[in-house]
Amino acid sequence: MSCMQNAFPVRALKPHHTDIKQLDTELQAEAAQRWQDITDRHSLAVSPQQKATIMWLLAVSPFIGRVLLAYGQDTLVHLLQPQGFSQSHVHKQVLAAETEAQAMHQIRRLRRLEMARIASLDLTGELALHDSLQANTHIADYLITAACLWSQRQLTERHGQALSSSGKEQRLWVIAMGKLGGAELNFSSDIDLIFCFEQQGETQGGRRPLDHQVYFTKIAQQTVRLLEQVTVDGRAFRVDLRLRPFGQSGAVVTSLAALEDYYQEQGRNWERYAMVKSRVISYPDSKGEEHACFAQLIRPFVYRRYLDYSAIDALRKMKLLINQEARRLGKQLNVKLGVGGIREIEFVAQVFQLIRGGREPEFQTRSLVEALQVAQQFKVLEEQVVSELLDCYAWLRKLEHAIQQINDEQTQSLPSNLEDQARLVAICGAQSWTGLLDDFAQVTGKAHQAFLDVIGGEAEMMNAEDSEFALLWQDLIDPEIAIRVLEEAGAEEPEKIWQRIRDFREQARRRSSGPRGRELLGILVPQLIEALVTREQTDEVLQRVFTVLEQVVSRTTYLELLAGNQGAREQLVFLCAASPWVASLIARLPLLLDELIDPEQLYDLPDPTTYKQEVAEQLNRLAYDDPEVQMDALRQVKQVFQLRVAAADLSDGVPLTRVSDHLTYLAEAMTEQVVLMAWRQLAERHGVPAGKDESDMGFAVIAYGKLGGYELGYGSDLDLVFLSEDGTSGMTDGVKPIDAQQFYLRLAQRILHLFTTRSLQGVLYEVDMRLRPSGQSGLMVVRESTYAQYLNEEAWIWELQALVRARLIFGTEQMATRFQDTRNAVLRKSRETRKLQHEVVAMRKKMREQFSAKHQGAFDIKNDAGGMIDIEFMTQYLVLSQSFHHPSLTDFPDNIRVLTKAAAAGLLAEEQVSGLITAYTKFREEAHRLSLAEQGSVSPKSFTPERKLVQKLWLQLLGEKLSS
Repeated sequence: MSCMQNAFPVRALKPHHTDIKQLDTELQAEAAQRWQDITDRHSLAVSPQQKATIMWLLAVSPFIGRVLLAYGQDTLVHLLQPQGFSQSHVHKQVLAAETEAQAMHQIRRLRRLEMARIASLDLTGELALHDSLQANTHIADYLITAACLWSQRQLTERHGQALSSSGKEQRLWVIAMGKLGGAELNFSSDIDLIFCFEQQGETQGGRRPLDHQVYFTKIAQQTVRLLEQVTVDGRAFRVDLRLRPFGQSGAVVTSLAALEDYYQEQGRNWERYAMVKSRVISYPDSKGEEHACFAQLIRPFVYRRYLDYSAIDALRKMKLLINQEARRLGKQLNVKLGVGGIREIEFVAQVFQLIRGGREPEFQTRSLVEALQVAQQFKVLEEQVVSELLDCYAWLRKLEHAIQQINDEQTQSLPSNLEDQARLVAICGAQSWTGLLDDFAQVTGKAHQAFLDVIGGEAEMMNAEDSEFALLWQDLIDPEIAIRVLEEAGAEEPEKIWQRIRDFREQARRRSSGPRGRELLGILVPQLIEALVTREQTDEVLQRVFTVLEQVVSRTTYLELLAGNQGAREQLVFLCAASPWVASLIARLPLLLDELIDPEQLYDLPDPTTYKQEVAEQLNRLAYDDPEVQMDALRQVKQVFQLRVAAADLSDGVPLTRVSDHLTYLAEAMTEQVVLMAWRQLAERHGVPAGKDESDMGFAVIAYGKLGGYELGYGSDLDLVFLSEDGTSGMTDGVKPIDAQQFYLRLAQRILHLFTTRSLQGVLYEVDMRLRPSGQSGLMVVRESTYAQYLNEEAWIWELQALVRARLIFGTEQMATRFQDTRNAVLRKSRETRKLQHEVVAMRKKMREQFSAKHQGAFDIKNDAGGMIDIEFMTQYLVLSQSFHHPSLTDFPDNIRVLTKAAAAGLLAEEQVSGLITAYTKFREEAHRLSLAEQGSVSPKSFTPERKLVQKLWLQLLGEKLSS
């Protein structure tokens, strides 16, 4: 880099004088006060000439004053040295420390002394820019390696050495990135580091061996703590590890093999740019072999073998994001990020490195100056352009250092307070603040024009896919900037939203989405943020959307669908915002995203009575070559229709009173297909009972509960009982015949298997068979005569209550007729009213004790007093107590039609029945809403009038008040 020193023009900024008397009186007074404070604490040996220079430095740099106050004569002696600390001196001082606190003190002391020396020479115009950059880089290198060696020594004493396969002791490799990597570190800067080690293994020679991964992670963590932790001496450096593989979610330390795999398979464009300046920091006894090894490893990733013109477009987008960030933070007067700032000049050099570096090795340099000179050599930039860019770069870097040397602050913005403006005018040798701003505008204008000529303008960078929220998807965005972007967009809880975005970004990085997938996520995620940012509960809804995306992050077809189809994207956002249940459904079965393409089809529900035909047609399109495929097909079809019902429900496209109809008829259709699949699978192996086939199986499915009463909800179980005909006997007619009753038992078992086995798409339905005769201890398939006998002779009252809502949903017409006859006969028996009342009330109390719980300020619409179950119990009581006199009460299994029949029979007044039906309908509507919101059965609504009506009628019918 010898050419670098001569490459910078002479016109770089420097002061016209170092005479404190020519400064503002306020600065003179401050300097005098600082000198007084310093001499009160320390006795200094200083000549008049030296004092005059120091007084000027105290006026323009409070930082130098603080260092003098802290270290006295040590500072003064070091300020006057033309050379900085050597690496051996730094290492000797740090490694002499016995405790962590001592090591931290030495690191901070050495850093502050050296930076004060560099600042004094730079501020007085005695240090060339090349030398300033080198000095800043050297002290950082020396302190980093010293911290590593001190940390490794502490670990080695306990855990032994990490040896390579050749027996050589391994050390932590520290890869410097950014300006530190390019040996162009600015005065007050973060240091971007990546840690790695050579080979996996286990330490040897210590009391407690450690895996090399753990060993080097501990060293790296200790090193960062030594450099970054704030103590009474401040901090040495802010350490940024976000450039490591997988960013903040990645391992702190990576083996070389893992590092190579990552960049070959996962590396992205911005990491290519970052790696242009990467280098391994050398230890004192190093011969540079680590850097040479790493450079060889990373070269194929950074430098393509062809002329890579795609780099221009990628760099344009990066710069666009930087411009957006600068505007948001008011950084138009920012030396680094503003228009025509240092970053734009770096981009000009970098674009040629990335385009041509693979073909022309001369571009493979970490130095910006050398990169621009090579561009001139290969005639891709004119000599005048290169000269102007170098001139602008030198001017801006000197200005950047001057800004930072005032207070040792990490800032590149021109100061807004008058005192610092006066300091900067003096440091830069300007006539006035206005004059300095004019020069700044001239310099940045030249740099920006060169940038436009090479990279292109912002209009060229913009396209329909760009979003103002694209900045939030960049890995290295500062959290404060991200939160401010969200605040300005109107987000209510920007911190939570940013956490969701960051978590998903880290999850997505760990999934193999490929270059196209990463590109699509960069388009899609900002679009989704924009659509959600001003909604209520944005962070929760965003998490639901991200949960869906996590399932398809490696399936670019779906990413293409959402990124390129605004309608599908809007539907996803709407459904996820409206219902966590729907969001979970789509996440479990991402192919449901296909349903979002056509909103008209999504919300176009079939007539409920046609579900059997619709389901059969859908299943016929899918493969039936093995049982697992069949099970997946069943779940897929059911979930497609369920999604359509939920979408229509959420958009008010179907009356809430009809939602249960759709879900009920869908469950009936699925039951029919399950029974048919189970029958076919058994028939193929065992044949079928004599005289039986798919049209007449001699088998029936009885639905109880919500399915029986046409009131199924989104998450409802199916309460089922299986019956078989009395006359079926003998053996089946297959190659492996079995007894007919054994066949029906296996049929029931197969049906349950198809319903309840959990696959990747979940279960089809949960099935509850406890309502069969004798409950869980009873037969799984019951003969019709046994079923009738049990109901007539042994059934408990609660079983007869359940029978009110029972109906046959699969079986022949003959079996349906026999079942209805049995049901009517049992329900229409004469019963002693007081005994029946007592048993119904006792059962309700038992249920309330078991299921009801106190919810402060909320109402359990299902279990609390005055809720749905109380209405169901009253309806069942009316059937059991009055159908002997009013047989029409058993005509229907659903509560609303039973209550309507009760009104027609004069058992309740019309207004009472109307009130009960209204209350029951409201409760069911709320149950659907709570189910879609995954909130159980507890509602924040009080439903006070409805509950009072239910409690009043309970007292009238059952002779006892409802206990709350």
